[in-house]
Amino acid sequence: MNDSTEAVPFKVDIEEEKLNDVQERLKKSRLSEDFGNQDWKYGTERNYLSEILKYWIQNYNWRDQEEKINSFPHYKCEIDGNPIHFIHVKGSGKNAKPIILSHGWPWTFWDYQKIIDPLANPEKYGGDNEDSFDVIVPSLPGYGFSTPLKKTGINFWETSDLWVSLMKDVLGYEKFFAHGGDWGSLVTLQLGHKYSEIVPALHTHTAINLDFFERPVPTEDEFSESEKKLHLRNVEFWTEGNGYFQIQATKPQTLSYGLNDSPIGLCAWLIEKRRSWGDCGNDIESRFSKDDLINTTMIYWLSESFVTSARYYYEAMHNIWKASHNRTPIVESAVGFTIFEGDIIFRPKKLMAEANNLQYWNVTEKGGHFAPMEEPEFLVKEIRKFFSSYRSLV
Repeated sequence: MNDSTEAVPFKVDIEEEKLNDVQERLKKSRLSEDFGNQDWKYGTERNYLSEILKYWIQNYNWRDQEEKINSFPHYKCEIDGNPIHFIHVKGSGKNAKPIILSHGWPWTFWDYQKIIDPLANPEKYGGDNEDSFDVIVPSLPGYGFSTPLKKTGINFWETSDLWVSLMKDVLGYEKFFAHGGDWGSLVTLQLGHKYSEIVPALHTHTAINLDFFERPVPTEDEFSESEKKLHLRNVEFWTEGNGYFQIQATKPQTLSYGLNDSPIGLCAWLIEKRRSWGDCGNDIESRFSKDDLINTTMIYWLSESFVTSARYYYEAMHNIWKASHNRTPIVESAVGFTIFEGDIIFRPKKLMAEANNLQYWNVTEKGGHFAPMEEPEFLVKEIRKFFSSYRSLV
């Protein structure tokens, strides 16, 4: 990587004109008819979407949410022509270790809001500041405030190159740890594949391998008896829940015109994934408040980043991952997995151990695909626990 620029402070400060425009569009929303869909089997249910719409117009306050977002220090830089936004919170301990947290889709950087401070300042949450981290949370290229993305070809392994440049060239860390989920899991595993000397240990909560797109659904006999229910969840997702994937991996631009024009349409597309992929028990607000759901939509909307976030799928499917070396395991860094049974994507432990330098594997019942929002306290404990054995390496 080259042409890295210095990080400059960044404040989220949306023009009032844009906020007024959202309100005007919301008030003119035209929701399609919906019937026989109380269980959301056809997609986002109209009655609930109407609740969101009413709350958004009457009660939601972006400025309040903006203030919370700006309570963390934000920065922007440009790396190889790509604008990168990130949060950077220094740890409280003298021996704080850098860790980069990578999100996925339909996430934003703000999905890590509940674990940033506990990782940086563990003593405030019943921990020891000797376990503190310097926490870096970037927005993926083309997501949120890492915009406008003007280049084609930016996918998860290209992102890992950008992260190395961000951490080394921009922030000055010679070595660092990494954690991620969803796309962020693949970004993180790629760091452990291509840059194991720089990233000696990594952790993720998505059971996925770097060759995922070549064989997305393992066969049932590859799962152990204790993993059978995970296989069934996997099959359910790939038969009933992956329509979004096919569209975003083939014709993302076409879809984007509608979702870049209608905030409630964008919201409907995003929140259905929260309900389906989270451990919600069919009650989306058991895990995500209306403010949470609208915040995600607003970050995509205000940054006009849906189109480039959707293209992330196209770029991965049309530029299939290739290994940087032929050594085994594929990922040579020490790897830890914390698996949440409410998630949608699983690889059996056997396959994960073959592909990764697997040093930690824990399966928990509570929590789903958006673990940092759903089970933040548990995830923080898992991250601290795993990296405690490797802190001397960074």
